[in-house]
Amino acid sequence: MPDDALDCGHVVRAINEQQHTLIADLEERVHALEAEVRRLKKLPPRPSIKPSALDKDRDDDDDQPPGSASSAAKRKRPGSAKRKKRLKIHRSVVIAPEHLPPGSRLRGYQNFLVQDLIITPFNTRYRLARYQSAAGENLIGKLPEHLQHAHFGPTLKSYILHQNHHQRVTQPLLLDQLRQWDIDISAGQLNRILIEQNARFHQEKDQLLVAGLASSTYIHVDDTGARHRGKNGYCTHIGNERFAYFKSTASKSRINFLELLRGPHCDYRINDAARNHMRTHKLPVIPRCRLAAQGATHFPDQSAWLAHLDALNITTARHRRIATEAALVGSLIHHGFPPELVILSDDAGQFVVLRHALCWIHAERNVQTLLPFNDTHTKQLAWVRTQLWDLYDDLKTYKRHPTPEAKQEIEQRFDELCRTKTTFQTLNQALKRLHNNKAELLLVLERPDIPLHNNLSERDIREYVIKRKISGSTRSDNGRRARDTFASLKKTCQKLGIGFWDYLLDRLTLENHIPPLPEIVAGTASLPP
Repeated sequence: MPDDALDCGHVVRAINEQQHTLIADLEERVHALEAEVRRLKKLPPRPSIKPSALDKDRDDDDDQPPGSASSAAKRKRPGSAKRKKRLKIHRSVVIAPEHLPPGSRLRGYQNFLVQDLIITPFNTRYRLARYQSAAGENLIGKLPEHLQHAHFGPTLKSYILHQNHHQRVTQPLLLDQLRQWDIDISAGQLNRILIEQNARFHQEKDQLLVAGLASSTYIHVDDTGARHRGKNGYCTHIGNERFAYFKSTASKSRINFLELLRGPHCDYRINDAARNHMRTHKLPVIPRCRLAAQGATHFPDQSAWLAHLDALNITTARHRRIATEAALVGSLIHHGFPPELVILSDDAGQFVVLRHALCWIHAERNVQTLLPFNDTHTKQLAWVRTQLWDLYDDLKTYKRHPTPEAKQEIEQRFDELCRTKTTFQTLNQALKRLHNNKAELLLVLERPDIPLHNNLSERDIREYVIKRKISGSTRSDNGRRARDTFASLKKTCQKLGIGFWDYLLDRLTLENHIPPLPEIVAGTASLPP
């Protein structure tokens, strides 16, 4: 082969290698730019799809830890399990073959099941017999108790409540649907069923919070906007895996949150818990001494408490606010609020009371949203985020198998990370803030039973947000209370595995086969088989 041909071959191969290298560099740069665009637009990152574990031998996975990939492969995704079909047969129809030959014998049946609905008005006329006794007394028959002298039966009322609060059907659409089915109902009657005739439901919902707090070791909290009568308001969610409680108010302050936790009580108390809150939130010495010098420690209502502050000449707004928060904390502890109950939040200031823990997802989000100015900042930010997620994974492992050695190691790594100094000053400030929140972020090392994030509360409150977007704001106090009540009852039924339709029908027919939800939450009653 000529030398010129060999030289050309080397040149072509060199050009090909350069092109492959250039293409690889460009692909890496494109992926980096796509990731940067996703980060700036706050889009979810590219999913990391793990290889299938279906081909692994199941016998070899028995000794794997609960959090391993092989153990996760055994678990089915939620909702994939087959449901047992226990259908009630309402009618049986026998269909014989056409043109049976003479002498044919019946050898049994082949079943074919068809499910359907019968939607038709069902009107009952009760004829109440009227008698007059020999003594002249007028006697008249009594309506069934579950009717409660209403002209609409429990099944229809259950359907109306279910459609509005569970299916999110608006009142105008629901009214139009009922009238198409020949239900003679006015807009006012429909409105009364939805928001006025629900005293029993309100009572059960109010007891949910008391039962939930008394039987829980931690709660999730969050809030969202809830306009009322054309003015801005807020809805606060309190709950965990067993119950959900929604309450709409005009404020989202810490005083408002403490008043919600206090429940039916309305007193104010100065005790050790109240004094500790004053010191923690840095109430100055002079107002603290004035409160301590007075012998009165119990105030029956708000007016008595405010009059006491006036008498002590505590007039500064901040001092009055902290003192009021402290008196509410004292009332909570006096009435049996569990002092070791952990309140898990997203670092909103109104929830920082008593034993408080922070959500790791929200803490990392403060780092994620930082905007680097150069490649060095980008690398430093990526390194810090990787270290945070490694700590998060180790905390999940610690929750399953807590040991003193692992606790000490995680604390040391957290301190080292937060004390890291980079050339990215905004990142340094974010790390400093993380270190200031160390006690609340690492509370799980003392309490492995608590979650690491506040996703449950965000999922629960999303139900309220969707309802608000569809139906708009509330205009009456009864309407706002009804929305809170049925949002609480519906979400609690879902957590307890109770069908909301079954629950509504059980309550409105007064059958009471389903125990009160607060008793189920508290563990003093169980679901019927």
